[in-house]
Amino acid sequence: MNLDVTRTVRELAMEIPNATRAFERLGIDYCCGGSKSLRDACVHAHVAVEDVLRALEQGGHFEQTPETNLPDFTTGTLADLIEHILTTHHVYVKQELPRLHQLLNKVASVHGKNHPELSQIQQTFQGMSAELISHMMKEEHILFPHIVALEEAVTHGQPQPRPVFGTVSNPVHMMELEHDSAGAAFKEISTLSANYTAPEDGCFSYKTLYAALKEFEMDLHQHVHLENNILFPRAIKLEGKASRSL
Repeated sequence: MNLDVTRTVRELAMEIPNATRAFERLGIDYCCGGSKSLRDACVHAHVAVEDVLRALEQGGHFEQTPETNLPDFTTGTLADLIEHILTTHHVYVKQELPRLHQLLNKVASVHGKNHPELSQIQQTFQGMSAELISHMMKEEHILFPHIVALEEAVTHGQPQPRPVFGTVSNPVHMMELEHDSAGAAFKEISTLSANYTAPEDGCFSYKTLYAALKEFEMDLHQHVHLENNILFPRAIKLEGKASRSL
């Protein structure tokens, strides 16, 4: 195992079994901040690099979860990866957003007077969720279908489809910026909520809300990791290969 601290977090997340779970636990940004070297990511997260290296060395010993038993998306088809993103992460987001909005409204109405940070959390979450819904629609109706069609064309030796957006890099850049925005929103929510720690006077709904927000953020990290670190780079590379073959 190559644990060179000058390698990017993205590379290590893709190569080491369960690395994303270790990064999650230690607060290392492996999705939006995946281009940082491991050393720089540790400095940014205020974590000792030795602790991260130790966790990565033990990566294969974590308890297995459905996420760790997935196919190798670095080598499988892009269509399969997109299908996984849609049926796992997009479906999850669409199911959870209404529930989280309801929980936020309920908790803020009861506890907002004593905990004004709830109003800020509510405002930040509302802005993030609206942008995320728009973001997923653009992926589902424009970018993802083009990537699937591009892969089909390359596989069968046919001319590649000509998108209205020029090259794949253009919408990818926009998607990555929107990923950064969602990540920043959740960092703010995490800070406002004291890392999702309900106050002593917090009711069951309060605790449920913070647990659900934390779970949503963790799913978002996996979601963005699959797109930023695997899907988008592979799609750009595939488009370049198709262009060179013309």
